[in-house]
Amino acid sequence: MAKFIITGGEKLQGEYFVSGNKNAALPILAATVLTDEECLIKNVPQITDVATMLALLADLGKSIVHTDGSVRIKGAVVKSNLENELVQKLRASILFLGPLLARTGKAMLAPPGGCVIGRRAVGTHFDALTTLGANIVGTEENYDATLAHPQAGHIFLEEVSVTATENAMMCAAAIAGETVIENAACEPHVADLALVLKKMGATISGEETNRLVIRGRQKLDGFEHAVAPDHIEAGTMMIASACTQGRMIIHDARLAHLRPILVYLARMGVRVKFFDDNTLEVFPSELKAPSVKIQTRPWPGFPTDLMSPLIVLATQAPGMTLCHDWMYESRMFFVDKLIAMGANITQCDPHRVIVIGPTQLRAQKLSSPDIRAGIALVIAALAASGTSTIENVELIDRGYEDIVARLKKLGAEIARET
Repeated sequence: MAKFIITGGEKLQGEYFVSGNKNAALPILAATVLTDEECLIKNVPQITDVATMLALLADLGKSIVHTDGSVRIKGAVVKSNLENELVQKLRASILFLGPLLARTGKAMLAPPGGCVIGRRAVGTHFDALTTLGANIVGTEENYDATLAHPQAGHIFLEEVSVTATENAMMCAAAIAGETVIENAACEPHVADLALVLKKMGATISGEETNRLVIRGRQKLDGFEHAVAPDHIEAGTMMIASACTQGRMIIHDARLAHLRPILVYLARMGVRVKFFDDNTLEVFPSELKAPSVKIQTRPWPGFPTDLMSPLIVLATQAPGMTLCHDWMYESRMFFVDKLIAMGANITQCDPHRVIVIGPTQLRAQKLSSPDIRAGIALVIAALAASGTSTIENVELIDRGYEDIVARLKKLGAEIARET
């Protein structure tokens, strides 16, 4: 097991380049199942979740060439069942369900793994695909699905699920006729997938809204596409800069994707200036608790993947901050680690914490429980006095590319040990 050794107290300063969006890259990789033609995907983050998706594609029969942040994928799918060991490493493996059904008429996979941040049911996926003609039988061991008679349909998602929206989009793109998806997710990564499916030959309208209209076709084409920058990573680095009172220029940070995040950071006193629509600077700031609670919402609300780093920011802000993540009942369970570092945090229930700041955090020996809590602990250690050890950092590797080297360039005292 690898670990990070971090000595806090250094301001993060310099230039940072945001990677491709992890949550866009994964469904786009899954979409290559829909065609035998060559697909060239650029700006792919070099993280372990991507490596697992590529391993799953290779196991399905795809030819893959991966170099310098670009991936070439081509060839036919030769099987419809996913390798259990790989599926159990990655929640996003569920994204193969829709494409495999559309392409082969059947799919079999084990219940997917990934970060344990709460119950994440797949019933919404099943309901959407059933509307398109699928028959799905789920057990504790396997999801066994068939699609003998594909049909366009009108889907209303019971919850605004990103991955269920993406599964339905990919399946519908390969079915002739018009499919409507209502109560659809509209995050930037969903819109990026829609752009890819349009390049493949589907007709899609309503991306970036909660109502998608998809006119699919049975034979889809190859494509070339650059994955959009990761707004979650950009937000994470803005918070890291603010927590260490650094001055950082962040490139490949799209203003349109950051507006819901900037609203809350501004309320906490974080000073940010955009030079253009893709470059921003974070300045040393006089932090403060916001006058309203920080609550996660479906896009364009505050994203759940930034709640853990934001809680660390709240420990450095004078006043009381109420943080509420209604989506996942285990998202907040990492705060005991911040309390061990000296943070003044009260956990009200599984979904809410009250943070009273500012607190001078102290170094501690910690373990990363999931991707987002892991990077939050890294930020806490960077802001703390003394030298911290963070174990189980393989989880952080799943979402953040070469984070040690990139933080070192900003002046952080951080090293990786195995």
